[in-house]
Amino acid sequence: MLTNPSFGLLFWQLAIFIILLLILRAFAWKPILAALSEREESIEGALRQADQAKLEMQALKAGNEKLLAEARQERDRILKEAAAMSNQLIETAKQKATDEGARMIMQAREAIQNEKQAALAEVKNTAAQLSIDIAERILRRELTDATAQKQLVTDYLQEVKLN
Repeated sequence: MLTNPSFGLLFWQLAIFIILLLILRAFAWKPILAALSEREESIEGALRQADQAKLEMQALKAGNEKLLAEARQERDRILKEAAAMSNQLIETAKQKATDEGARMIMQAREAIQNEKQAALAEVKNTAAQLSIDIAERILRRELTDATAQKQLVTDYLQEVKLN
């Protein structure tokens, strides 16, 4: 069952409600709105800071990637230089080995030539000595016989005249 409120009750309720609104407006709404506004500003500030931190992180990430790329390039350059130096050292060692081998071959050839000349000289000396010994024995034998001496002198004279 519904009852109809009287005009007086309605008036007082409306008056109390308006007074309550004025009191709330004066004392509660301003602090509540100020707190809400402050809260909203702090949230917006936090979002701005988060965005700024995100941008800084992206910048740091880009910087780190750039540093990594530079480090990789430096590493590659150092590796290339090391490989070039290694190849150069190998080539230098090969050249030194080739030069040393050529020098050793030349020395061996000179030693062989010297030994060959020494051997030829020794053979010549031995042949000359043998020839002298043989000639001496032949001359002793032939000079002991007077007719053989005359025949030898005659032969030599004929050979000398022929030449």
